[in-house]
Amino acid sequence: MVERIIIDTDPGHDDAFAILLALASPELEVLGLTTVAGNVTLEDVSFNARRIVELAGRPGLGVYPGCDRPLLRPAAHAFDVHGSMGLNGYDWDAPQIPPSETHALDWMLETLAAAEDGSITFAVLGPQTNIALLLRRAPDLAVRKVKRIVAMGGAYFQGGNYSPGAEFNILVDPEAAAIVFGAGIELVAIPIDCTNLALTPAGWIRDLAAFGTKVGDACAGMMEFFEKSGNALYGTATRPLHDAVAMAWVLWPELFAGRLCNVEIETGSELSLGSTVVDWRGRTQRPKNCLWITECDAPVMYARMLERLATLPV
Repeated sequence: MVERIIIDTDPGHDDAFAILLALASPELEVLGLTTVAGNVTLEDVSFNARRIVELAGRPGLGVYPGCDRPLLRPAAHAFDVHGSMGLNGYDWDAPQIPPSETHALDWMLETLAAAEDGSITFAVLGPQTNIALLLRRAPDLAVRKVKRIVAMGGAYFQGGNYSPGAEFNILVDPEAAAIVFGAGIELVAIPIDCTNLALTPAGWIRDLAAFGTKVGDACAGMMEFFEKSGNALYGTATRPLHDAVAMAWVLWPELFAGRLCNVEIETGSELSLGSTVVDWRGRTQRPKNCLWITECDAPVMYARMLERLATLPV
């Protein structure tokens, strides 16, 4: 069966790989992209999303700008990892399709209202501000129409990547994440507990460039920049494609392992703001609200990803 998905994203190099993987996969029907400020500003992530869908040969796919800041906090970005425009490393063409004038929230509401119950998966690849607003605006509609939310975000066993105890996507808007994690919708979290252990293979840049296509050139260029910035920052030889790993779970969940747990978001502590507190051993009586993924078969996953990316544009 074809899975109908909405991608909520803040591209971002690893977001770009996730979007391209989705668009290369016949198992998925991508209904549209909603954008949120995160890795870079809302204007730039929306610009980047349109670049990506056009590169993939899908210029008609809607890109709907959403929130330009978190619910309660000032905007925060990751220029140190993704560069000044978010997709540094490749000489991108300017997108030909103008941005949509429909706000992401309005489009999501219209799309859900027209959908069958339990028929839409959300792939949430950035801060969860847009999804939290949807849940606040129309909680009953979302609970009825959304099959599951698959979110890249969180950290527990690995510690944090943007604070000692918090991962970037959650830390940017912890109040939004608390709403999403408490919504009562089936939730799968792909945290850095999993993605940090899923480094891209040595030689992957060479394999991408060997496609001999614009997609391959763009992916190789992005990966080279992403590695130069990230390897120095995190002390790795290659980089994990965090958001693409989350999209791989949507496609190939059999490659992953985790545990259904209670997960709560810390919103009140200056020391541990944005921490995802995972009741891994079931010590509390709080409901198990999240499938927390900790392992994946990275070699098989990246081999499959490479095969899919090589087919673009379809």
